[in-house]
Amino acid sequence: MERGAIPIEECPGGMDLRLTLESGQSYCWRRDDGLMYDGDDGGWYHTVVDGTDPRSAAPAGSGELIRVRQHDGSLEWESTTDAVPHLRRLLRLDDDLDAIIEETPDDPLIEEAYATHRGLRLVRDPPFPCLISFICSAQMRVGRIHGMQVTLSREFGDTLEIDDETYHAFPTPEQLAAASVEELRECSLGYRAPYVRETAEMVASGERPEDALGSAYEDARDRLTRFVGVGEKVADCVLLFSLGYLEAVPLDTWIRSAIEEHYPDCDRGSYRETSRAIRERFGEHAGYAQTYVFHFLRTGGRESEALEDT
Repeated sequence: MERGAIPIEECPGGMDLRLTLESGQSYCWRRDDGLMYDGDDGGWYHTVVDGTDPRSAAPAGSGELIRVRQHDGSLEWESTTDAVPHLRRLLRLDDDLDAIIEETPDDPLIEEAYATHRGLRLVRDPPFPCLISFICSAQMRVGRIHGMQVTLSREFGDTLEIDDETYHAFPTPEQLAAASVEELRECSLGYRAPYVRETAEMVASGERPEDALGSAYEDARDRLTRFVGVGEKVADCVLLFSLGYLEAVPLDTWIRSAIEEHYPDCDRGSYRETSRAIRERFGEHAGYAQTYVFHFLRTGGRESEALEDT
């Protein structure tokens, strides 16, 4: 295992690893202590990536293990490969948070969310796991969404045996396409099981979510809705948390609640028009504002048990 550290001072605007990985935007990471969403700061997280190219890192096959924790002003890592390029990409460590916050329009709710959760970064998850995660997200709280992905990895993904520990990669499209709907339902997917299987078949056949890259934002969103079980909100999640469209604003339960209470003039009736209005209100980096507001409301603005997370 290789080891190293990335000083937090090299991450412009700071970094909070726990906030970033436990804020409901990524389901590709696991806490070694099993306390995802319930533990303290400083825990170790791990993921399995394809070590061939960090620009297209995707948990698959006999990949590479990356473990990371935040400790003593650094992101300490242990890995079967050089983890630095992967961590910089997956955790968007080169984003300048200070500049992003400075460029966001003045707004009391956004400012309070930024102040409360400073250091939360957007992630850049591999496209296929991100797509499947958010297909599973409808009417589910973050803990249950995460649990589904853990189960899918354990049941269908490849395993890595390292230092007497077993780690599970997220299944490849081919592995999920080969699973039966009944087997997927046994992973607590419920009515989402056929959506996951059919989308996996589409990706295994060559229609990839990353093919949307290069398209104008709304065209990319429309392209992603071709996948089974993907509506506009799920497409926005994939665009924001995987494909780097930082203007995307997924209109989940919490953001719709924020619109109703704080930005009623942005409610234009349809998803498309409301999305345009709230993106204009939140500014160039609307996706960052959305993620901070989502996490602020989910954890502090109202009781987390009162509404579904997504």
